[in-house]
Amino acid sequence: MPEPIQPTDSDSQHSADEAVAPDAAGASADAQPQAEESSPSATPAADAEAPAAEAEAPATETEAPAADAAAPAAEAEAPAAEAPAAEKPAAPAGPTMGEHVIERGVGRVDAAGTVAVRDGDQWRVVGQFPDVSPEEALAYFERKFADLEGQVRLLEQRIRGGANAKDVAKAASHLHKNVQSANAVGDLASLLGRLDALRGELGELEQQQQAASKAEVEAAVAERTSVVESIERLAAGDLSDVQWKQMMQKVDALFADWQRLQKDGPRVPKQQADALWKRFRDARSTLETARRKFFAELDASHKDVRARKQALVEQAQALAPKGVDGIPAYRTLLDQWKAAGRAGRKVDDALWAQFKDAGDVLFQAKAEQSAVDDEEFAENLVKKQALLDEAAPILEMRDRTAARDALIRIQQRWDEIGRVPRASLREVEDRMRKIETHVRELDEQHWKSNNPERKARSEGVAGQLEEAIEKLEAELASTTDAKRTSEIETELETKRSWLKVVAAAG
Repeated sequence: MPEPIQPTDSDSQHSADEAVAPDAAGASADAQPQAEESSPSATPAADAEAPAAEAEAPATETEAPAADAAAPAAEAEAPAAEAPAAEKPAAPAGPTMGEHVIERGVGRVDAAGTVAVRDGDQWRVVGQFPDVSPEEALAYFERKFADLEGQVRLLEQRIRGGANAKDVAKAASHLHKNVQSANAVGDLASLLGRLDALRGELGELEQQQQAASKAEVEAAVAERTSVVESIERLAAGDLSDVQWKQMMQKVDALFADWQRLQKDGPRVPKQQADALWKRFRDARSTLETARRKFFAELDASHKDVRARKQALVEQAQALAPKGVDGIPAYRTLLDQWKAAGRAGRKVDDALWAQFKDAGDVLFQAKAEQSAVDDEEFAENLVKKQALLDEAAPILEMRDRTAARDALIRIQQRWDEIGRVPRASLREVEDRMRKIETHVRELDEQHWKSNNPERKARSEGVAGQLEEAIEKLEAELASTTDAKRTSEIETELETKRSWLKVVAAAG
């Protein structure tokens, strides 16, 4: 039993000579179906070659759309192997439509498997599928139409899904050409109408997408410009007094923003992107240069300070043999240390530890000497405390002469007693200062009350006030005006208060 013959489209028929040509024999049977001659004029030689070609093609009832598209290309290459035009025999006509046995919708099929589709008022043969039932032949070309309709529906879905309008327009244009020349059974005019409507929508969609894309690009440029302007403001500031750790953290954050916008944002035109990046790079380079210069100068400064402080440490250590007597010189070195500046945290801490240890040696010697002195002066403390108790009644005296004489006697004995322990020095000094302050206040009060100039001045002012008060009292007794009476009483009250102040001061 012979192998089933592959279905053949009406526009892919070849002559018997072309069917056995070397180029055609090498082509895939799936891409280029074997043509079957329906004309009775086919030669025996061609009939003999046909089974061999058919044996190479796998038996199938459904031909993919890709195979339909590939067939014309294979046919286009076949003439290259043909004889010159003068010697080429005329190609037989394609399959012709016999009396149809089935008509369904816009398709019909005859008993030989030839299928036609209604094209306006005419019937156009689209291909042949022999050795199968007419129903299967018609169904095969209906499935080809279903494939085309599926591609149209897919493009419609892509538009609704927001696909790129340019890509969809390109696919729609290619599909429109395929549908116009499609060998398929179905409402091709309706399919072309849907494609025309779809292509009309694509124009408006493309404009909308271009506007949206332009807005996204403008927003992206604005964001990048904002980042660039931020780093340029940092670079334009006063870089002589900058906390570089915080500054470089800001720079790193801005660079991370730039990378994020470049990675996640829309594509910015190359000319704009390059110009913005150059500005960002130049600003960052300015900051990096200033930072390197700062730390180079700082290293040089630290080196100088380190040398000076090392010398101060050596001088402080050299004071150790002097003990307490070396403390004044150590304090001078300490002032120089404070004025020397910084040499870096670690170096400063290490040198300060050495400098402080040298000072501790001196102050330890002083502490030991103070302990000896405190033991020696303990008896003096007892004597001064007793003397202060004896001097306490001076605080109750109001006679300045007696108080001063008593204080002088106390002060003479105070000096004779001598020093007291350092820890008790403030206590006894404060008690003694309180008695001295009381005696000084008695002297000041006496001077105020007996100063001739002050007394004369007070008496003159008092006399004027008394005279004014007498006049006001006389006027008050004689006036009958209520308003004037109120004014005189207010003025009298004021002058009497002044008189009291003058009398108290005199």
